[in-house]
Amino acid sequence: QLQLVESGGGLVQPGGSLRISCAASGFTLDYYDIAWFRQAPGKGREGVSCMTSRGGSTATADSVKGRVTISRDNAKNTVYLQMNSLKPEDTSIYYCAAGLSRLCVFHQYRYNYWGQGTQVTVSS
Repeated sequence: QLQLVESGGGLVQPGGSLRISCAASGFTLDYYDIAWFRQAPGKGREGVSCMTSRGGSTATADSVKGRVTISRDNAKNTVYLQMNSLKPEDTSIYYCAAGLSRLCVFHQYRYNYWGQGTQVTVSS
């Protein structure tokens, strides 16, 4: 069964850090472009960060630039998003995605596979 499963979300204080994970099964993530998206209540889904399959290109949204880092561990077939200096406006469901476009972009249609999301809440 081909799927992506996010984990590691939860409640964190403003200014805190969190590392969320996305584990792939049923396919090899090594050859896929990966991305993290997020969706806050009542808002559309927006791109957070992305990385091409070989790691040659990355991109990060202006709203989180300097505060998040995308990475992958091919041995574990897992993608990570390290988030630092979190703000209440970062509160969202975070989704990971994988595609074969060989582009680091935030167009949702370019990603074939999606996880179910993990909730990140930033609040005091």
